[in-house]
Amino acid sequence: MIPLFKVFMPEDVDKPLLETLHSGFIGEGPRVLEFEELLKKYLQTENVLTTNSGTSALHLAYHMIIGNTKLKRVLTTPITCTATNNPIVLNGGKIGWVDVDPITGNITSQTLKEALDYYYADAVSIVHWGGNPCDIEEISNICKEHDLKLVEDGAHSLGMEYKGKPFGYYSDFAMHSFQAIKHITCGDGGCLICKNKEDYERAKLLRWYGVDRTIREGIDLRCELDIPEAGYKFHMNDLAATIGIKSFKYLDEIVNKHRDNAKYYDSIFEGKIKYVPENPNGKSSYWLYTIHVENRDELMWKLKEEGIMTSKVHSRNDTHSMFAEFKRDLPGVESFNRTHLCIPVGWWITEQDREYIAKKVLEYAK
Repeated sequence: MIPLFKVFMPEDVDKPLLETLHSGFIGEGPRVLEFEELLKKYLQTENVLTTNSGTSALHLAYHMIIGNTKLKRVLTTPITCTATNNPIVLNGGKIGWVDVDPITGNITSQTLKEALDYYYADAVSIVHWGGNPCDIEEISNICKEHDLKLVEDGAHSLGMEYKGKPFGYYSDFAMHSFQAIKHITCGDGGCLICKNKEDYERAKLLRWYGVDRTIREGIDLRCELDIPEAGYKFHMNDLAATIGIKSFKYLDEIVNKHRDNAKYYDSIFEGKIKYVPENPNGKSSYWLYTIHVENRDELMWKLKEEGIMTSKVHSRNDTHSMFAEFKRDLPGVESFNRTHLCIPVGWWITEQDREYIAKKVLEYAK
């Protein structure tokens, strides 16, 4: 079976991982700090903190947006993992669904404007489906006009580019995921990028019970410290960070392989199979390569019989019972969800693999 996803684990991680494992320090320590410095350089900001998952990073962002009011509404997409939207309701917020482009699966400036005619809102959360950027600048301008906080869920998007700006440049909060099957992994993990220093400092406290871990001298294990705001146990550990450090140097190579495979599919499918086009203002990280076919479920089974794994990966969130109170008509979501299918595009796909995959898609797709 040609897999849709595969864990990338560098061979040279074994020695440093064993060193960390037997160092006597496997919690949040020097390797976490080292990994954060890599991320700060890559993302061109000092306001980056690691977490134990991308979901935890989003939870921190929504916590800081929603606060204690329990009445605030976040406009968000249902075309995503439920991890994007669960933290909204877990923080007591309300969801306002925004429709998506029926081909890209992304929120657009137009669908956001339509949602703002329908809802009062406090924040907007966008997902770049498969790592293909939304029109972030336009969406950011709308958020500024309406005094809305903007959150970017970049679970698919490590290595994505948009108008030459680093990821998170346009938003108040942004998240990357280092979960097992992402471009690079820490085993599991994530990071939160904050626009301003105050949010960054607050998030650093919130990720570890609300305690200031930078205070180390003159007290008994911080027992005397006052905790002004209840926090979580969302920090990354040194084992995860060690994997992230060693994997990070392969990021460009991995993303380039995804892009090369995607461009091959584009060239073969042009005029024959409808596929998600890359945003002309950016570069997709192509964590997913998505096509649209009328016989999606049949095609999935046909390709499985031919030894090719495919999946929708994520289905619409708004039909889940836990979100029932927020239901509304979303024609773009309905169309995307009915026809979309993701085919293998990752770094492990050989030229022979992609030729075979494309041939079989063309053979069975309708």
